[in-house]
Amino acid sequence: MAELSAGSHPVQTVQEVYLAHTQRKRLYSFLMLVIFIFVMVAGFNTAAGRNGGSFWGGIDNIFDYPAEVVSEAASKASELPGHFLTFLPALIETVNIAAVSTLIGALMAIVLSLLSTRGLARFPRLIGVFRRTMDTMRAVPEIVIALVLIFILGGGPVPAMIAIAFHTAGALGKLFSEVNENADLKPVDGLASVGATWSQKMLLGVVPQVAPNWLSYALLRFEVNIRASAILGFVGAGGLGYELKNAISWGQGRFDEAGAMFILLFLTIILFDQISSYYRDRLVHGSGEGAH
Repeated sequence: MAELSAGSHPVQTVQEVYLAHTQRKRLYSFLMLVIFIFVMVAGFNTAAGRNGGSFWGGIDNIFDYPAEVVSEAASKASELPGHFLTFLPALIETVNIAAVSTLIGALMAIVLSLLSTRGLARFPRLIGVFRRTMDTMRAVPEIVIALVLIFILGGGPVPAMIAIAFHTAGALGKLFSEVNENADLKPVDGLASVGATWSQKMLLGVVPQVAPNWLSYALLRFEVNIRASAILGFVGAGGLGYELKNAISWGQGRFDEAGAMFILLFLTIILFDQISSYYRDRLVHGSGEGAH
C-alpha cells in the first residue's frame, strides 16, 4: 500500500499541474475576449464621436443598400444575360490576374521555402533572414502594395498582379516550408554522395516528395487570389472589381449591372472552389480507383 501511495503521488502532481495550466489558459482567453470587446466598442464610439459614421445609429439600415440592388436587378431581370456577356471580359481579366499572380508567387515561394528549411537550405546561416522575409511579405496587405504600385505604374492589372504575387509568395512560402520539413532526407543524402549539386538534390530528391502538397496549397491560394483580385479592382487595379466600383458609384440606375457582376463573381468563386477542391483531393489522397 505504501508503494502504491508513493507511486500515485507523481500522477496526482501531474494532474494538478495540468488543471492549473488549463485554468490559466481559460483565464487568459476570457481576458482577451473582454479586451477585444472593449476595443471594438471603443472603436465604434470613436468613429461616431469623430463624425466618421455611427455604427449603432446605422445598424438598422444595414440591409437597405442590398435590398435596393436586389430590387432593381429583379425588376430588370431580362437584361441580366446581356450584362453577363458585357462584363465577361472583365471577369476573365480578374481570373487571369489571379492565375498569373498565383503562378509567380508559387515559384517564388518554392525558392524561399527551400532556402528557409533546416536540413535543405543552401545557406543555413541565412535561414532566419529568408523566414523573416516571408513574414514581411505576407504581413503587408495586398491593397497597400497595390496602392503604392498604382501611384508609380498607373492603373491596370499589372499593379494588382505584382501585389498579389508578392503576398502569395510569403503565404505559400510558409506553407511550403512546413511541407518540406516532412520530406525524407535519404534521397538527398544519396544524391549528395554521388556529387549532386544543391539544385539537383532539391529537384530530384525533394520536389517529387512534396510536389502534390505544393500544388494543393497553390490551388487553395488561387481561390483566395480570385477574391483578392476582385477587391483590388476597387482601387483602380482593373478587372471586374473596377467595373463593379463604377456601377456602385453611379448609384440607382446601374444597380442591375452591379447585381449581374455580383452574380458572376459568386458563380466564378463557387466554380473554381469546386474544381480546386476536387483536384486537391486527388493530389493529396490519390484517385478513387487507387484508393480501392
